[in-house]
Amino acid sequence: MFSKELFGQRISKIRTSQNETQAALAEILGVKKNQVSEIERGNRTTSAERIALICQHYKVSADYLLGLTDDPEPKYKAETEA
Repeated sequence: MFSKELFGQRISKIRTSQNETQAALAEILGVKKNQVSEIERGNRTTSAERIALICQHYKVSADYLLGLTDDPEPKYKAETEA
């Protein structure tokens, strides 16, 4: 089952492990820094397009971010990576 809290925790964990600021992620997503903060605190979610950007940027699976698996590795490579 989807949890906004888990979604936010996973984004925060990945972002901080990459030594990236909320402002830097916000710029990539085309949102304001406070929106990233709201996502990471579990107060809001984001669009499918932005979830895809997060997955591409950090090279993690959407299933991982959405809490459907505990494995962050994407199972399929994008066509450009093949």
